[in-house]
Amino acid sequence: MELLILVAAGVIAGAMNAVAGGGTFVTLPALIAAGVPPVLANASSTVALFPAALSSVWAYRKQLQPIGPVSLRALVVVSVAGGLAGALLLLFTPGAVFDKVLPWLLLLAAMMILFGGKLRAWLAVRGHKIGPRTTLIGQFVVAIYGGYFGGAVGLITMALWALLSELDFQAAAPARLATVAAANAAAVTCFIIAGAVWWPQAIAVLAGGVIGGYWGAKAGGRLPAGVVRIVVIAVTWVTTAVFFWRGYGPN
Repeated sequence: MELLILVAAGVIAGAMNAVAGGGTFVTLPALIAAGVPPVLANASSTVALFPAALSSVWAYRKQLQPIGPVSLRALVVVSVAGGLAGALLLLFTPGAVFDKVLPWLLLLAAMMILFGGKLRAWLAVRGHKIGPRTTLIGQFVVAIYGGYFGGAVGLITMALWALLSELDFQAAAPARLATVAAANAAAVTCFIIAGAVWWPQAIAVLAGGVIGGYWGAKAGGRLPAGVVRIVVIAVTWVTTAVFFWRGYGPN
């Protein structure tokens, strides 16, 4: 029954990621509820959702392109380095500390999901620009976050790129997926080598994620965008509230 629940969580997360993102908000609490320690649950969730991200990059491989003056290769290399640093940081974070940090990471991700579009519009109107070197440094920091936790990392990445140049967010989506997958690839490799993955639980989520990702991609175009957004926002804020209660509520 526990594994079936994890498969169901994977299906929901895969569908969410295919349509709008936010799947981590489903898989992480499901893994923790199944008895996986928080740090290892985060690592197992990253591993479980990685194949779906990789398949998305493969599907978009012919549409990959640089972001302004910064080459995609440079962004990917920096993302790999940052993802590895974030993964190592996670593995060396005591569980009690992670319990206190996790709600704030969830809150950051929830805020980006709720206000990411307004932030991008605000940046576009004011014409803020940063140079390629600063962009790569920012990409490294974002990739550290991605390797350590990763919730809403795609939205944070796009907000960073909007500072660099005029950005067509639809055209930049393949590059976003590539950099997120690169950071996750480094993190996944690190987690596997370190033995930080609870495989039965991770495989159950992975199986559900593949199913949910496939059907989510097929059904996503038929769902009203407003409905999808409301569902994702509701899941993220409920999960954030639960983890604040878990980390800071009465014992």
